Amino acid sequence: MANVVCTLFALVFLLAAPQSVDMRLFSIDYDNDTFVMDGKPFQYVAGSFHYFRALPESWPSILRSMRAAGLNAVTTYVEWSLHNPKEDVYNWQGMADIEHFLELADSAGLYVILRPGPYICAERDMGGFPSWLLHKYPDILLRTNDLRYLREVRTWYAQLLSRVQRFLVGQGGPIIMVQVENEYGSFYACDHKYLNWLRDETERYVMGNAVLFTNNGPGLEGCGAIEHVLSSLDFGPGTEDEINGFWTTLRKTQPKGPLVNAEYYPGWLTHWQEPHMARTDTKPVVDSLDFMLRSNVNVNIYMFFGGTNYGFTAGANNMGAGGYAADLTSYDYDAPLDESGDPTPKYFALRDTILKYFPKPDLPVPKPTNKVQLPPLNMTRLGSLLDPSLLERLATQTVTSRLPLSFEALNQVSGLVLYETLLPDDIRTDPRKLIVEGVHDRGYVFVGEQFVGVLSRENQINTLPLALDAGQTLRIAVENQGRINFGIANDGKGILGSVFVNTRQLYNWTMYGLPLSDFKPIVHAIRHHRKHQHRVRRASQIAGTPMSLYYAIFDIEGQLADTYLDPTGWGKGVVFVNGFLLGRYWPTVGPQVTLYLSKHLLTQKNNYLAVIEYQKEFGDSIPPLKFSATPSFN
Repeated sequence: MANVVCTLFALVFLLAAPQSVDMRLFSIDYDNDTFVMDGKPFQYVAGSFHYFRALPESWPSILRSMRAAGLNAVTTYVEWSLHNPKEDVYNWQGMADIEHFLELADSAGLYVILRPGPYICAERDMGGFPSWLLHKYPDILLRTNDLRYLREVRTWYAQLLSRVQRFLVGQGGPIIMVQVENEYGSFYACDHKYLNWLRDETERYVMGNAVLFTNNGPGLEGCGAIEHVLSSLDFGPGTEDEINGFWTTLRKTQPKGPLVNAEYYPGWLTHWQEPHMARTDTKPVVDSLDFMLRSNVNVNIYMFFGGTNYGFTAGANNMGAGGYAADLTSYDYDAPLDESGDPTPKYFALRDTILKYFPKPDLPVPKPTNKVQLPPLNMTRLGSLLDPSLLERLATQTVTSRLPLSFEALNQVSGLVLYETLLPDDIRTDPRKLIVEGVHDRGYVFVGEQFVGVLSRENQINTLPLALDAGQTLRIAVENQGRINFGIANDGKGILGSVFVNTRQLYNWTMYGLPLSDFKPIVHAIRHHRKHQHRVRRASQIAGTPMSLYYAIFDIEGQLADTYLDPTGWGKGVVFVNGFLLGRYWPTVGPQVTLYLSKHLLTQKNNYLAVIEYQKEFGDSIPPLKFSATPSFN
């Protein structure tokens, strides 16, 4: 029945549309278990490339490399939080210019499989949801029939889907499929009323001009399948018997229709503090792909290009001893195209397999781009984020409250919140023990000017001893390491419980919001510092305390090229390059050491590089920041 409805919709719009538009008719032939394009059986082999994980200047070359591998489609998520960072504020420029991305995909000869969510997982902060939802509705039930959630999704889809309608295949565009929800069978809820509502809300804009589908892990269709929507699966390499077993299970709920592996994994994701980057051998990846393609399975390789979790966009997973593991800045994923977009041996092996079943494109295979090792940078210490002058420049809000407030209560997305209060002077037990309930995710503790230590959600550290003679002002800078993106819908940040010294609860807090999302105050602070530098000692003569800001200004000789920033010798923090937040670094635990730095972020003269070092306390000198021509992991 769904096949008939979709076909009728497509025919109506085909007849009503201007004849100058190149219309295409894409549908499902359930009787023959295949897609149909313009009346002919159609099979696709696609690759995932999330536009928000690469700079727009890199999009054309990555798409060409995908097409050169024999792919005939590209799959992308749409990240709600990127396009709608604040309530009633929308962003469609730069990395958020999805319309330009779709135009480039079309020009490259690639169909598009669009995955608008609204939940996408994707190892992104909060699974792609904007965190302002938790500020506006602290008890909202995301991904359910909660009317508040449905209202916000409807508002968001009106913005997004109205923009992409012209790109639907039935309107002459490249989008052949649109996903409804994402891996819902793995979610704790099982709300079919919500799924049906989302299907209908999506179809309001698709109107039969593309095929709707949903995606779940094998055997999870019970809660994840949607009536009148094509079900697909996701899984990695396996034996032929294992793969056939997945399809046999699917056929119990979907007896007919094309088979689709919507996420075929050639690699895997990695978290901070894991011993090694996740790697997958090429042979089983190739063998399983070969088996599926010759069995007429439609396959999307997730990821074909992984890219980078720039800024504070990386999420986390509910796992490990502390129930929390933060995702890396790199989303290399051991994909066929590496983080810089260069082809890997896996790329060529997969290309050979794909070209056994699909036409060879008239494109040259990509070659690695030039990489350089820039000279080391001597860093200048600007000051501590706890210094009143710098804190005043960088803090976007100052709030007082009897109890600590979360990031969400403060309507802050990212960065740090500095919590400050006075310690009781009548507690003379030595040592005094600080106890912080619910620190999400990492707290850097200071008493007076003295750095005391680190509280950690993932390492299950919530107590620290406090010396009696350190001072009376307690400061806890809490870092948001990324909201959980899978399994938990509402992952709050900051201090979520009470704070005690021994058994005495602490009250009357002042909170400074440091989202670190705007580089302008940092530039102003650097320029002020340089103007008055003759009044201060050189940074090499000053011991750097934790929570300090460092900078360097440098020129580049020769042609601009990609490079990798190497923070070996530093602790944990974030890096800005020319106003762009490159991401988090943490070489002391790894496995990621270097940060990919695209040439598109660099200029020949006056490059500004700023580092906020959260936890390292330097001795007599500050180590230089180095560069490498190759990435370093493990």
